[in-house]
Amino acid sequence: MYRSPDEAYPFLADEPQDLRCDFELLTDELASLTGLLAAKTEEPALREELLWLDEMIYHANPTLRTRFTLKPEEVEALRERTELLMREAAGTVHRFVLPQGCETAALAHVLRVKAKVLVRLLYRHIHQGHATPEGLIDFCNLLSGYFFGLALKFNRNARVEEEDFVSRNY
Repeated sequence: MYRSPDEAYPFLADEPQDLRCDFELLTDELASLTGLLAAKTEEPALREELLWLDEMIYHANPTLRTRFTLKPEEVEALRERTELLMREAAGTVHRFVLPQGCETAALAHVLRVKAKVLVRLLYRHIHQGHATPEGLIDFCNLLSGYFFGLALKFNRNARVEEEDFVSRNY
């Protein structure tokens, strides 16, 4: 197999069943999009929170190849912030909502889904027989919930009403 001397990342040619590089690329994408969301966020405290989260995502990035370095209190801080966002949205969301609204809310919804893709990849990694830190699984799941709560907050702040989605299948 040809390996370019200009290779963008040394693990891109890893065996297809080795999901470590996929995880690293997905976390890189998630961090990049989080940085974009921070750039579009006007509220200074929220921008700082997103930049903190951006850094946490990058700390999680090499975990499958090396070790998990997020501290329990960092994961707990994300859990508490996610719970607060959901409490703030209480009574406004009764079912599924369409991923729409203001630009920052729409971007937060994209991040929510990307975090789910990350969780799915982690479970595939586990099904292959690899040990995976529980804290990493919690962190990635919390990212999805956090970005959902954040999407609701952005829409609320922009005075955009959530639109319920009623499935024809359920």
